[in-house]
Amino acid sequence: MNHSSFFYILLTLFIIISGLHADEGMWMPHQMQSLHLEELGLKMNPEDLYKKNGSGLMNAIITLGGGTGSFVSQNGLILTNHHVAFSSIQRASDAQNDYLNNGFLAWEKSEELPAPGRYADVLLSYEDITDQIISKLHSDMTLAEKWQVLDLEEKRIIADVEAESPDMRAKIASTFDGKYYYLYRFKRLQDIRIVYAPPLDLGKFGGEIDNWMWPRHTADFTFFRAYVSPENIGREYHPENRPYQPESYLKISLNGFQEGDFTFIMGFPGKTFRNETVAEFNYAIEQMIQRIDQYQAIIDFYESYSQDNRDIELKYISKLKSLHNSAKNYRGKLEGFEKRSILQKKETFENDLIHWVDTLSDQTANYRTIFKQMQEVLEEQRILDKKMELLTDWVSRYFGPNLMYLAHQIYRTVYEREKPDMERDAHFQQRNFTLIKNKILLADREFDLTIDALFFQNALANLENISADQIPRALKKLRLKKKEQNSQQFVTDLYQKSTLTNSQSREKALEMNLNYLLALNDPFIQIAQDIEEELGQLREQEKLIELKRSQISKEYADILLQYKKDRVAPDANSTIRFTYGYIQGYSPMDGVYYQPQTTLGGVIEKHRGQYPFNVPEKLRQLYTSRDYGMYTDRALQDIPVCFLNTTNVTGGNSGSPTLNNKGELIGVIFDMTYESIIGDYYIIPELQRTLSVDIRYILFITEKMAGAKHIIQELRLSGSAG
Repeated sequence: MNHSSFFYILLTLFIIISGLHADEGMWMPHQMQSLHLEELGLKMNPEDLYKKNGSGLMNAIITLGGGTGSFVSQNGLILTNHHVAFSSIQRASDAQNDYLNNGFLAWEKSEELPAPGRYADVLLSYEDITDQIISKLHSDMTLAEKWQVLDLEEKRIIADVEAESPDMRAKIASTFDGKYYYLYRFKRLQDIRIVYAPPLDLGKFGGEIDNWMWPRHTADFTFFRAYVSPENIGREYHPENRPYQPESYLKISLNGFQEGDFTFIMGFPGKTFRNETVAEFNYAIEQMIQRIDQYQAIIDFYESYSQDNRDIELKYISKLKSLHNSAKNYRGKLEGFEKRSILQKKETFENDLIHWVDTLSDQTANYRTIFKQMQEVLEEQRILDKKMELLTDWVSRYFGPNLMYLAHQIYRTVYEREKPDMERDAHFQQRNFTLIKNKILLADREFDLTIDALFFQNALANLENISADQIPRALKKLRLKKKEQNSQQFVTDLYQKSTLTNSQSREKALEMNLNYLLALNDPFIQIAQDIEEELGQLREQEKLIELKRSQISKEYADILLQYKKDRVAPDANSTIRFTYGYIQGYSPMDGVYYQPQTTLGGVIEKHRGQYPFNVPEKLRQLYTSRDYGMYTDRALQDIPVCFLNTTNVTGGNSGSPTLNNKGELIGVIFDMTYESIIGDYYIIPELQRTLSVDIRYILFITEKMAGAKHIIQELRLSGSAG
């Protein structure tokens, strides 16, 4: 046995004995005080993590609309993932200015690229408003009445808060399916600009082959900058805007780390399902199985038409990346569920819980019936899903024709605008109009009309494979029209007659009232109207089923919290969360141990001369000359690239900072391991690992590859490489 093997055996024993495993919680800020973080390894005052006055460390963490970022300078510089910034880089690119392939660097602030449609929400504070919400409900209300009261009260609270400032943004989020309600206040920054994005060969090194895998060697990072008006108000791009100065920003450490070191993450994880019942878990599996083939069919379609045409490829590259990511995620989950016997583990836990419930008093023992009630309500959901899925897919940004999606967005926005604002669907209230408008204006950069018509034709052909009794009325009408003439000619006529084929005409349509919109006689608006009339009715049924399911889940949460003595982290819901863990490798299978760090040497080893394993010549030269500057890791004698820790994250956490025990930035989250994907539903501590790109690799690429010393100077680095 060599010394290295002996060391890792000792280290593994130490980790087991010391309990340095994955914590199962994505904890809310007010829960952190009960975690005893200083005993676990935190070397800063836990009270400095979150402060209601906006000066806490957590207030440097921002949500970027589907991803996370963090302020890293006093002049609004934001660090996030390349894949979070991907759509912004893509929209700014074309075949002549291919910033995705070649990267982008602004040497002066005046050169920074606007990222229209991108926003950053800065957390100001949050508070428990459960009593305020629940007090509006009464036992004699019907489900429909309860839904209306909840919807109206949430809108009223949000409207009151947002009236405080033109850039104030409010959000109400519930935990444990409505057991608790929290009001979050944000400052919304709408002028976000690209400062530096590495070339695709680095930012997405490994591509879909390495996605979710370890070892990884990607430079998955991008720098944005946030701007505000001279009065410090968040607004859209304006030449007079100035860099935003955050109350709090992260300090960077170059001191590295050792295996076993304490780390933590703060970010905005999207959604997890760990606290759900077995019946809900089985329902989720059904949904994943159904979607995988659909994802792959759409991927195959767009890839076949984007080959050898960079302009077309750029328009669909962001959509394809998302579809690939989702398909691989679902495959990994299904594989992991079976391999790790997750269903059996959840069934065992639920049976233990039921036996415990049986020991309770007669007054609480009726909780036992909720498991049967959940099965019954999910059967209602299955029946409704069959009716809704075809309709929702036709007007989906990912599953439907793009022009159909846009027509439906326009029709729904105009239709909802006919109502008083407080009576509209929350997504189509006036407060969200700018977001909707930006999506519609930017859409020209994300699809091609000719390819879209072919996709429409393909979707029509797929309707022929569905029995007549399962096709919704709106699509029966569409299929009937298609049969009256040649399919290709029918679709060609639709696109030629439409007034919505460019962003200017779509913007005009969006501003119309309903009568004027319908008077256009646009065929896509007519189809959207037919689909929405049917969808609207089904949505009302869905609301009642969701509320019924929520009430059952709330009772289940009561049991769970009692059983676990209140030490339960609520499932993620796109609100700020804290998770901690340790730098640690893992063993995914018998005879294999993965070390927790990768190096620049590993990047060079993977070089194949073409994407996704193409290492730029300059980086290879830097490696050969060992021109590493201050970013060398002394123990590795190399540039550290990526690392693992035992925190747990999910979608939405991408771009979150990984911090050391002093609260200093040491890396940026970009992924989970393939074995960790199941953690959205069930944590296996010995396998749960999060992937971060090392801050030293980020800075090495920024300074040595890009030559962006002005960014390094702005970061005000201190310390030396470890």
